[in-house]
Amino acid sequence: MNEDAAKAVTRAEYCVVACAEAWRDAGEVLASPMGLVPTAGARLAKLTFAPDLLLTDGEATLMGDVPALGAASKVSEGWLPYRRHLALVTGGRRHVMMGASQLDRHGNQNISCIGDWKRPGRQLLGVRGAPVNTLNNPTSYWIPRHSPRVLVERVDMVCGVGYDRAAAAGPSATRFHHVRRVVTDLAVLDFETPDRTMRVRSLHPGVTPAELREATGFPLAVPDDVPYTREPTPRELRLIREVVDPAGLREREVPR
Repeated sequence: MNEDAAKAVTRAEYCVVACAEAWRDAGEVLASPMGLVPTAGARLAKLTFAPDLLLTDGEATLMGDVPALGAASKVSEGWLPYRRHLALVTGGRRHVMMGASQLDRHGNQNISCIGDWKRPGRQLLGVRGAPVNTLNNPTSYWIPRHSPRVLVERVDMVCGVGYDRAAAAGPSATRFHHVRRVVTDLAVLDFETPDRTMRVRSLHPGVTPAELREATGFPLAVPDDVPYTREPTPRELRLIREVVDPAGLREREVPR
């Protein structure tokens, strides 16, 4: 991509590409993205380097096409009622990208409450299916606002299970546990360290190491040679803008 085209790439588009990369080489698994940018990422992956990825309409139908965000699917590939969806989860044939109200350095996620769960200061979604997701199939996270309120030293309640708690629970918890990727509006992070704590995989262009550290609620090592999140190819950029999200809905989650 030439310099002028690269300058035109928005932060939201870098985030879409980073989310798509979470499903690279995933094979025939069900993608369950939560949020506009992750959904755009899953659809971009399906159209490019992950053609076997399974996508749903968010209800009970496997889509045989890749509609734009907000548009209805016109081709149904299969029926996926709730009970069959759960069977995919417990069988490890699903990769979910969830949100997180809080996420700590070990990958523990909270979407239930802020404060003491006996008397929380704020009630959120609840635990939902987060424990089953994290213990049975690959899980990634999407955080559209990277801040010390979200990336915290210790979550107030564990919903999605992190590496430290899975290890403490033993082989039954670690057998299929894999927190693959964390994508935020500032960076891409993972847990590919000896002690399975969060590390910086890439910074989005325009983000400085100091900015990332300041926005994180625990000490985060940012190597001097940390790369930038890769540029979208011309084809990927065209697909994002003309096929996957022509209405520009991605900018709602990550404004220009």
